Amino acid sequence: MGTCDSTMGLRNTLIVMALLLSVSTIPFSGAASLKSHAFFNETGELPCHFPNTQNLSLDELVIFWQDQNKLVLYELFKGQEKPNNVHPKYIGRTSFDQDSWTLRLHNVQIKDTGSYQCFIHHKRSQGLISIHQMSSDLIVLANFSQPEISLIANQTEKPNIINLTCSSMQGYPEPQGMYVNLTTKNSTITYDAVMKKYQNNITELYNVSISVSFPIPPETNVSIICVLQLEPRKIILSLPCNIEIIKVEGKESEQTEKRVELQEPDRSDEVQCDVNISKTASGNKSATDF
Repeated sequence: MGTCDSTMGLRNTLIVMALLLSVSTIPFSGAASLKSHAFFNETGELPCHFPNTQNLSLDELVIFWQDQNKLVLYELFKGQEKPNNVHPKYIGRTSFDQDSWTLRLHNVQIKDTGSYQCFIHHKRSQGLISIHQMSSDLIVLANFSQPEISLIANQTEKPNIINLTCSSMQGYPEPQGMYVNLTTKNSTITYDAVMKKYQNNITELYNVSISVSFPIPPETNVSIICVLQLEPRKIILSLPCNIEIIKVEGKESEQTEKRVELQEPDRSDEVQCDVNISKTASGNKSATDF
């Protein structure tokens, strides 16, 4: 009995290997691949769209999916799953939806981005006959975190400068850029900077950040927003960092000093930071304290 089972398993394996060697010579049904999107660590769908006009049962079919490297994700041989023919990287990560003829790939990673093919053969007494094939492209994405602004204490020789960083984490693909908008009552100024990026060697996700410096504006109320540019028409905005500039009349003995105080209270859900800047009305020097 064990010898018979072993022989049958070997026979099935040889059949699948023969199919894999021959599929490249058979044209796919459909001129273009169907594109589907999935998010990192979630589930992606690889459709087969089998019309089944002959109303064939699974017991009459051999169904399998393979990736662009000809590695088998899933095989259903006459209604029975064949995990022994599945590549180890896909073991335990797939489930077959018989109603929609769709293979679901679970816990998708950035490395899973690529092309996939499904193949359906009719098992007849005279052998296997190919009756359906389909190609699909899986695109794996990861949402970047909302950009966060962090103010940096000024320790330079130019204390009338505001320094800040903006960062966003754990996203894919690589964003196009990052910048800061400083908005007053009458204008908006954009400050660009070189975007620093770090890509994790395992997950392939990106962390990005910029550092920006700009002079303290004369207006009394200023709002700073960090912008992460994902695509030409797709951006993510930080919560606003609001700055209130309070002018304080200094004594004559203090006119040589312009004092700037940055006070950053706890963040809320609507505003990332409220900063109060107080400075004397005269003088050409300043100091920054948090």
